[in-house]
Amino acid sequence: MPLFADEVDYKLDAVKATQLGSDEIDKTFRPTCIDLVSAGLGGKILGFSDEYFAEATNLLTAAAPISQPGKMVYTGAWYDGWETRRHNPAEFDWVVIRLGVASGTVKGVEVDTAFFNGNNAPAISVEGCFSDNDDEVVSWKGGRGKWEAILDIRECGPSQRHGWKLDQPTGKQYTHVRLNMYPDGGIARFRLFGHAVPVFPEDKEAVFDLAAAQNGGIAVSCSDQHFGSKDNLLLPGRGKDMGDGWETKRSRGKHHVDWAIVKLGAPGYVREFVVDTAHFRGNFPQEVAVHGLSWHGEGQPDAQSEGWVEAVPPSKTGPDQEHKFASAAADVPLTHVRLTMIPDGGVKRFRAFGTREA
Repeated sequence: MPLFADEVDYKLDAVKATQLGSDEIDKTFRPTCIDLVSAGLGGKILGFSDEYFAEATNLLTAAAPISQPGKMVYTGAWYDGWETRRHNPAEFDWVVIRLGVASGTVKGVEVDTAFFNGNNAPAISVEGCFSDNDDEVVSWKGGRGKWEAILDIRECGPSQRHGWKLDQPTGKQYTHVRLNMYPDGGIARFRLFGHAVPVFPEDKEAVFDLAAAQNGGIAVSCSDQHFGSKDNLLLPGRGKDMGDGWETKRSRGKHHVDWAIVKLGAPGYVREFVVDTAHFRGNFPQEVAVHGLSWHGEGQPDAQSEGWVEAVPPSKTGPDQEHKFASAAADVPLTHVRLTMIPDGGVKRFRAFGTREA
């Protein structure tokens, strides 16, 4: 804990959490969690105490922070992050964020102070609440409100990724979080790793996207993601450019394929798959195929696990368009689906429309 934590009047309940090295964060969280506050998922800044030097919205950008030495703006040096004024008279600066999912449980936190050196946040804490009233949550500002500690005060060093894994993931669901920065300074990125707790249709015959991140879908593994993350496949919308899709490196070997495995938000019967190549115009896959699996083993399956059934045979794709494929395995209750690109390339979004298993 920071040396000044005992001097802060705004007290938080102690939370048991393990600090992670910067090289441990992705491998700890990415295979089984999503970033609940990502702007790409729909996370939104609702309020903040100050953003004089750099905007709070930068915190939720999915891409890694960048540096442009020598670039100056009206307020001073340009930074890719959230930076507040010096000499904050309050105990901390704060930013209130609504999650990009209906609600979620939290497994860990990342605070990246990349390129903030001498002006980085000395310490942070994270609080959460469950509410259907954005205005009420924002009205608490830097006060107590109904906030509960997700992570108590933790030190942050300059220009590095800081991660903490909660010893026990939160049992409660949250709709909003507040990131507190003691007493002021700069943070490049904020990630809140956990699991979406979706609101499924009451009608068990309702058809919806079982793979969507907002419905609890997670891209658990892939063969390669050199140019674009597998996690982008399950985001809402069709994205803004080629950078927010899944794209692999060029392959040179015979019979090469690339694949991504998605754990569905709920076991179900998939009727239709959608493979969207939006913005991929010269690097879309020649063909795609889809397989499904009813997995009851421990951990997550891999591409060689037994039981995969063909849902979509190898099928031609084209540039910059949505491709719809009826499932040949619509009568099989699936827990996981595997998208295969033949031989490689880029896909923007992947959908699996169906009904939940009763």
